[in-house]
Amino acid sequence: MKCAGLIAGLLVFVTVVAAQVAGGAQESEQASRFAPVHVYIDSGQEQLAAYQFELKAVKGNVKIVGVEGGEHETFSEPPYYDPAALMNDRIIIAAFDTSDELPNGRTRVATIHFQIIGEIEPQYEIELVVAAAGNGRQIPVKVLIEKGALK
Repeated sequence: MKCAGLIAGLLVFVTVVAAQVAGGAQESEQASRFAPVHVYIDSGQEQLAAYQFELKAVKGNVKIVGVEGGEHETFSEPPYYDPAALMNDRIIIAAFDTSDELPNGRTRVATIHFQIIGEIEPQYEIELVVAAAGNGRQIPVKVLIEKGALK
């Protein structure tokens, strides 16, 4: 009788493991591609010294695979980000600079690289937390995102 219970338990275990392996194989067989999302901040006539924003995918299955800096020398290094937020398919990014050579107008401050899994085209949402001038004064800005070319 104990042997029958052991065999039944082993069969359940093997069935669960087989289902998990099959599910993992299906996920890895899904189409996967890579695409960047460029983040721009337009500060108008104000010089941009600091910013923080949150970017997330609100539609689609994505993984964040890289972060690179912006186009202006001030923000050319990859910005700081919260690694814990990456576990939730979102990223919180911030950067600041105290130099005299700060950008104004529209400037690309970061590029986030995504792996897109499956056929659903992702939709992104960005939320500005703060933007500031060199003296620490908060400034009004426009935050824009542009999807880059797929690879």
